[in-house]
Amino acid sequence: MTGPLANIRVLDLSRILAGPFCCQLLADLGADVVKVERPGAGDDTRHWGPPFVDGDGPSAYYLSCNRNKRSLTLDLEHAAARPLLEALIRRADVMVENFLPKDLEKFGLTPQRLAAINPRLVTCSISGYGRTGPLAPVPGYDLVVQATSGLMAITGETDGAPMKVGVAMSDIITGLYAAISALAGLRARDQGAEQQHFDLALADCTLASLVNVAQSTLVTREAPRRWGNAHPQIVPYEVFATADGHLVLGIGNDRQWADFCAAVERPAWARDPRYATNPARVAHRDALVPEVARLMSERTGAQWHAVLSAARVPHAPVLGVDRAIDDPQTAARQMVVEVDDSAGRRYRLLTTPIHWPGRDVSQTQPPPALGEHNRAVLRDWLSFDDAELAQVEGSGALGSVTH
Repeated sequence: MTGPLANIRVLDLSRILAGPFCCQLLADLGADVVKVERPGAGDDTRHWGPPFVDGDGPSAYYLSCNRNKRSLTLDLEHAAARPLLEALIRRADVMVENFLPKDLEKFGLTPQRLAAINPRLVTCSISGYGRTGPLAPVPGYDLVVQATSGLMAITGETDGAPMKVGVAMSDIITGLYAAISALAGLRARDQGAEQQHFDLALADCTLASLVNVAQSTLVTREAPRRWGNAHPQIVPYEVFATADGHLVLGIGNDRQWADFCAAVERPAWARDPRYATNPARVAHRDALVPEVARLMSERTGAQWHAVLSAARVPHAPVLGVDRAIDDPQTAARQMVVEVDDSAGRRYRLLTTPIHWPGRDVSQTQPPPALGEHNRAVLRDWLSFDDAELAQVEGSGALGSVTH
């Protein structure tokens, strides 16, 4: 791999989604990411399916957050694995982990111990609730954190039940914050700082992601309500049913509103004092939105697209994931690539959404098989020769996988 992070070594001691997603971003940018996994089982997401490629191949879940990495099996419960782990830590630039505090102690991965092993190491610790506070020992799960952070309470139909987001958003957001932290740590290290340790909690990151909604609560001291697909401060800014599907209108200012009214042949709406300005439209949404809904239902999505595009009114059809993946814009941005894995299976993968000069999506590597790079990593990172490799393999530290 080449990229902005070429020559950076990342030790990925994380599992499931937030940590692996963080490390995948670093790998996409060119870092050499070694995913350390339990012998025989590996990351739990390897088994989270269906779907699986070709029925018995890797799971789609595992594929989603482990591209461009190498896999090393290491039995951290085995005494022979500890020296190996410390040797890898000495040669790493970044380490990402999501162990519970008791496991950090057991495996010798506390911040103090890591600083003693490699003072130049940048460490990102990911957990449900962080390393401090009464919930520090409690395991964190995306669904639970969406509930406790307030995200679930503001998601869903106005008169419906609280609803989780359609993907594990708390994990994804935390992975992004962790990647940013790793890059900041590398920058600080290059300026002479030592022991860059970042403590990231799913709960903190999810709460921070509520941005204007949380800030409104701080200002008003009132719990926000659920708005479904509507917006609390902008009207019309939501989903409408057409004659053959659904379409979103994203009218963000009064000029766009006037253009919309002209395009849909409702000029009186633009002059009506109840609707002329956005604050007025917000105040009278119960009258306006049903009128817009009736109008939108009279034509197909394609017909509205022609009308609204000509008037430059922000809008879009609601696409299924299958259509979004196959959309011409997706292809133009090279967001999907075909890869061949070590077992000869060919499948499509998403690639990084980060674009830079010289980016070459053909270099995208499939997520590794369990222990696929055991020997290669020990040679590259620790300069092991054949005799040392044989000794380590015989020790049981790597389990029974000896790639």
